[in-house]
Amino acid sequence: MHMRRRAGRVAAQRVKVAAAGMVTGAVLTAATAFAMSHGTAGQRETTLASAANAGRERTGPAALRVLSISPGNSADPVTAADPVRVMFSAALAPASPLPTFSPAVAGRWHGAGGDALVFTPAAPLPPATKLTLRVPAGSAGVRSAAGAVLATPATAVFQAGGWSTLRLERLLAQLDYLPLTWTPDNDSGLPAEPDGGPVTVSYRQRYSAAGPVVTNTGGGFSWQGSYPSALTGLWQPGLPGVILTGALMAFQADHWLPMTGTITPRLWRALLRAVARGERDPHGYSYALADQARPETLTVWHDGQVVVRGLASTGTAVTPTVLGTFPVYLRNRFQVMRGLMPDGSPYADPVQFVSYFHGDYAVHSMKRPSFGWPQSLGCVELPLSVARQAWPYLTYGSLVTVTD
Repeated sequence: MHMRRRAGRVAAQRVKVAAAGMVTGAVLTAATAFAMSHGTAGQRETTLASAANAGRERTGPAALRVLSISPGNSADPVTAADPVRVMFSAALAPASPLPTFSPAVAGRWHGAGGDALVFTPAAPLPPATKLTLRVPAGSAGVRSAAGAVLATPATAVFQAGGWSTLRLERLLAQLDYLPLTWTPDNDSGLPAEPDGGPVTVSYRQRYSAAGPVVTNTGGGFSWQGSYPSALTGLWQPGLPGVILTGALMAFQADHWLPMTGTITPRLWRALLRAVARGERDPHGYSYALADQARPETLTVWHDGQVVVRGLASTGTAVTPTVLGTFPVYLRNRFQVMRGLMPDGSPYADPVQFVSYFHGDYAVHSMKRPSFGWPQSLGCVELPLSVARQAWPYLTYGSLVTVTD
């Protein structure tokens, strides 16, 4: 039933469901999953050590490789204290050509720590600055002190003082907070090691006439199981959207963070810690679809499979149910819903298994002689047995779609 007034209960817990305003940037990853930590430049580097060539006899100089580029997608700005750092597999020759930035950045390159090349900007880069760093290869490219050259150009697109939506989505998918699987590939422009050594991968989103596509140069997303087009049609990798908002809310709820559905430095740090510890979503991914075609039904998917399907009742023409897709933001095992009927008379209905997904609209049980047709004051009403089955799946951040 559509509750018009709830004394102080929901207002204190209401959240703003806001899409993350993020700029698509680059992500540095490896053949095996890893997470970046934040702090000093050295702490934020992704260390990709390889001993594949240790102790081998060679007739010429060892092949030169790019091992890592930092800071990548950091929540901290690029400054003289936290510069851009490129790690090579060997020290560069003093007269070696240098990497370049696009757009150009004022500053200087200098060697550090033997195999590292560091760029110190002349001034701190503004937040959300998107940079493309290119390390040239071949005879005109960088070369080691022993004369080895880089076989393939290395390119890293990263966000200075921000974060990448694609990287955020990849990490959430890795922890099962998204209904998709991320699969990396070797199209990053960096050579794969024959012994399975690490490869730094940089995201560069591709666009078509219809907008961004799923696959980018760092890998691709694929759907887990079978979900309806009402959900899959909402997915736009690298762009803010309700699927990402719901996943962020679910992660925030599990880690005792404010359930805003937006990215913050605090959430970013918590996400990186969760990845490092392998803390997957304990609930799995759930999605509910309330279909107002007669007979009206509610269907719930969990981890790509239908787990609940039953008759439902939505709002009448006078008190219609809101259309769209929304994340669950408040749950009550039992409550008394109070408000006014369209004729002004008051009501007080005891209901169970309540999951609010938009304002005062919720999925909940209701005592009625029958279901399958519009008769509520706006909520998605279910028989008690169906509501009991759906309740464990409609956790915080789970998406509920209402279609006409």
